[in-house]
Order: sequence, then C-alpha cells, then structure tokens
Amino acid sequence: MQDETAAASHTGAGALRRQWPYLAVLTLAIAGVAYTNISQKPLVGYWEVLALATGVLCVVTEWPRAEDKKARFQLMWTQALHWAAVLVTMNIMLLAAVQQILTLPATSLVLLMLLALGTFLAGLNHLSLPLCLLGLAMAFTVPAIAWLKLSVLLLVLIVALVFGVAMVVWPRPPHVEAAKPPGEGYR
Repeated sequence: MQDETAAASHTGAGALRRQWPYLAVLTLAIAGVAYTNISQKPLVGYWEVLALATGVLCVVTEWPRAEDKKARFQLMWTQALHWAAVLVTMNIMLLAAVQQILTLPATSLVLLMLLALGTFLAGLNHLSLPLCLLGLAMAFTVPAIAWLKLSVLLLVLIVALVFGVAMVVWPRPPHVEAAKPPGEGYR
C-alpha cells in the first residue's frame, strides 16, 4: 500500500495535487492584474487578502519541517512580521499621493511585484524551492503582462495582415457551372 502511495505521488496527478496551492496563488495574482486592467477599478482588499493567503501558504507548507513547538512559534511570528511588512509596503503604494503618480494598471503591476518579492524572500528564508519559484513566476509575469498590453495592437495588426494575405493567396474553388447553358430556356 505504501508503494502505491509513493508511486501515485510521483505521477502527474500527485505532482499537480502537491503544486495546486502555488498554482492557485499564481492564478489569483494574474487574475487580479487582469481584472484591474479590464475594469479600471482598484482592488485594494483583493491584494491584501492575497498577500495574507500567500503568508498562510508559507506557514502551512513549512509547518511539517518545523521540528518542535519553538520552531513552529518562530515560523508563525517570522512569517507574520514578514507579511506585515509586505502589507505595509503595499498600502504605502496605495496612498493617495502615490496614486496620483501611478496609473491604475501600473499600480496593480507594482502590487504584483511586491507580492512576488515577498514570496521569493519567504522562500529564501525557508530554503523552499517551490516558494522561490512561485515568487519568480509572479515576478516574470509583470514584464510579460506589460509587454502583452503594449503588443496587443501589434498582434492584432499581424493577425489581420496574415488573414488578408491568406484571403488573397488561398486557392479558390472553381466556379460551378450552371446545369444549362445561358440562353436556353425551359421548353
């Protein structure tokens, strides 16, 4: 039975099950940026909840590695202070004076970058490769989203060009001749 469990943990389904919390946080972070860009409405509470959820993820994933009560207490307090610092920094970026300088989409990218930095540093603190990779993945989505947003018009023009060239070059089927030649009427 133990061999079956070990074999299942190495399969794709087992790996996906272990990675789903990280994928969920990454998906929620990208969704927050996308929603902010589309709706042009700030999601202040969303980013705070996502930062807290990421902090809880850090504690939960590292809890089994904490050997005793003292180590668990230290884990909780260091993560609480770490994520409190991230939240304070996020809230500084959301101050009215700062918001006059940044656009709403830029603010969402800055908040995503702060979340990425906090996650990466938490991973470094605990020597956790999955947390570090999550932080890096979130960090790499910032320039990717910015590039995609700037490149959408270019991509649309390229698709339209390819479609137009395809319409001109694509071979057309021969015209179907009428069953009776023109000029011959019904008798």
